[in-house]
Amino acid sequence: TFLFLLLFLLSSASVACGSSLTPVEGLELLRKAFVGINDFSAEITQEKQLSLMKRKMVARGEVRFKKPDMFYLELYSPYASRILLKDNSLTLKLPNEGVRQKMALPPEQGLGRWFEFLDHPVKALRDGFDIRAELRGETVHLQIFPQKKGAMKELLLVFRKDGTLRQLAIEENNRDKTVITFSKMKKNAGLIEKDFRLE
Repeated sequence: TFLFLLLFLLSSASVACGSSLTPVEGLELLRKAFVGINDFSAEITQEKQLSLMKRKMVARGEVRFKKPDMFYLELYSPYASRILLKDNSLTLKLPNEGVRQKMALPPEQGLGRWFEFLDHPVKALRDGFDIRAELRGETVHLQIFPQKKGAMKELLLVFRKDGTLRQLAIEENNRDKTVITFSKMKKNAGLIEKDFRLE
């Protein structure tokens, strides 16, 4: 009985773990999943764990994206904030505090570079990143590790083959971690540039 139980647990664990993909296979699945999506919006729940705090900060909000390089994220009170990313130019606004900051990400982390790379079938990796990928049923787990030392240590993107986003997790080198869960995703809704303004 113990042997059968052990075999059952091992087989269940192997199913849960999914099948490993090569980095190129993982990126090609990402490309195929989003090739027909020009824009999307979704509701989100964000959990942020600061390395200096024991409790998580949980907030709800929304995101919008439009090819080739525009991304907008808004969190509602009590952690009200708005982020606009255009390629590698990031603007942060904290409406309750009256704060507005602008910064530039490393060029290789810009949205435009990534989507230019994903415009064509993936046959080789981009320079500057290590990648791991895994397929669990219809869901792909893609881990991206920048080789250059910066704020971001690791990015995890979880998505379905049909282009539905499930989760985005970012771990920073200071050990802060942010997990964003997506719901009610609307694809190709016809978003325009005014949908990406920081009011």
